[in-house]
Amino acid sequence: MATASPSGGGHAGQSGLSGMNNQYNPGSLAVAVWEWQDEHSTWRPYSSMVSSYIEQSLASHQQQKGPRVLGNSNSISLGTIDPKLAPYIIDIATLTQFRQDTGTMRFVRKNLYPLDSAPAKGICWEWKTDEGSWAAYEMQVGIFLEENFSNGNPLVDLGIFGLHYQVDFVSLTQMNKMTGFRRQVQRRLDTSYPLTSKIGPLHKSSACACHQCLASSGTRPISGRYRHSMINLPTSSNHQNSSRTSLISTNNVGYLPYAKPSMASAKSTPKLNSTWIPSSTSVPFAGPSSANGINIPSLPVQVQTHSTMKQALAAATTDPEQVVKSYLENLDKPPEEDCIICMETLTAASGYTDSSESKKIKPTAVGKLKKCGHAFHQLCMLAMYNNGNKDGSLQCPACKTIYGEKTGTQPKGKMEIFLINQSLPGHHDCGTIHIVYSIYSGMQGPEHPNPGKPYTARGFPRHCYLPDSEKGKMVLDLLKLAWSRRLIFTIGVSNTTGETDTVVWNEIHHKTEMNSNISGHGYPDPNYLDNVIAELSAQGVSQDCLNK
Repeated sequence: MATASPSGGGHAGQSGLSGMNNQYNPGSLAVAVWEWQDEHSTWRPYSSMVSSYIEQSLASHQQQKGPRVLGNSNSISLGTIDPKLAPYIIDIATLTQFRQDTGTMRFVRKNLYPLDSAPAKGICWEWKTDEGSWAAYEMQVGIFLEENFSNGNPLVDLGIFGLHYQVDFVSLTQMNKMTGFRRQVQRRLDTSYPLTSKIGPLHKSSACACHQCLASSGTRPISGRYRHSMINLPTSSNHQNSSRTSLISTNNVGYLPYAKPSMASAKSTPKLNSTWIPSSTSVPFAGPSSANGINIPSLPVQVQTHSTMKQALAAATTDPEQVVKSYLENLDKPPEEDCIICMETLTAASGYTDSSESKKIKPTAVGKLKKCGHAFHQLCMLAMYNNGNKDGSLQCPACKTIYGEKTGTQPKGKMEIFLINQSLPGHHDCGTIHIVYSIYSGMQGPEHPNPGKPYTARGFPRHCYLPDSEKGKMVLDLLKLAWSRRLIFTIGVSNTTGETDTVVWNEIHHKTEMNSNISGHGYPDPNYLDNVIAELSAQGVSQDCLNK
């Protein structure tokens, strides 16, 4: 979010107990403050008006009965209560805030505070940003400021919160003790935060809701290993489970809290050729921002075209029956087992007999895949091939062995590669490879879910990071090959927003955070390179491909 400034007016200083029915015991109540976590792992409070709306929406959601699914029953649109928050929705099942125009996702949580605290009285302490807007302090900092202000202290030190600031209540300024930089602060009266029961449960979820892990994003579990390979996750009960989300785009980092940001002067040099699927337009890249919000000047390298799309189109013209037969060996005596495609016995006719128009393959024909040996009805394999990309490749539905060169349905776009002279956590002996993916909205082609319909591309450009080590360079080469085969993104449905016909990640995890691993999609992560190599191999992109 660009700012955390509370919105709306209301009755200033309204008590949190005003209008409360006498049947309630104040000792069992607290005020609920809803907060979102920024890119620095700092919890920022929503305004009292927005917090009240979230509480009401959750109560309404919990009261819904029956299996019906309503259009907005699983999400909360913050633009309904505050027009400035129109891009944001909260997914109830996972308690994550999603920004629809950039794809950025944030944790959200509810914290309870006593009835005599600042949020219960509608008191909000704010600091002035470089853009001239007002941003709320973290709620615990705001409560601390109000306590000292009420006690008549002229000056307060925020060092107990790990902050290098002093607040002067006389001049209403905040001073950075290290740099001397000053900015304005203000004490503002607003409506009180909503009442809630102290014993009410906090909503938590361990489901992963990031674009790379949503089922609708094309991700499937890889058996035998934990998908995220996360380490150093928070264990405090005040944190939501950090395995469930990711910053999809780190170029929209919002604002830096409190301090005036410094500009880095790190040098950066181009290292490897960019790869791209030709696009009708080319947008110059003005220089990426790292995950910590510091601008790192980078120089784009020369872009080279390739003929992957032409090859894919040529493969698509291949006779599907010839493709299927080329990977199968005929079985005159099929085994007494079911075909896992149609679930009919292999000794009987294919379940796709009625829907097939093949004149060369008999309904009872059974074939065994040449490398893995799994057997299927040949008409079932033909139906599976015709329902895919028809790119000349097959993938065994039993063991996922790939036959031929698998290609995807990734829309046209651009992959740029930069070198940053800054190490990633866990890789201090080398620099950083910075990958920037750019895909733009367009029209779906014949290989996409809805040919002829427009598709959207949210959250681009997307920034990803690899260590500039030997293994990291090898992964980069594999990613370049996966990009050229159109395997990194696809067009599908977003579970978070329900938006259809939009570009989503496709089964190959990327690290989208440079300097932390709070979300599970950053560094350090000692297992990441091995895991992504396994994911690429599952797509038919292996080290053997690089040697051809």
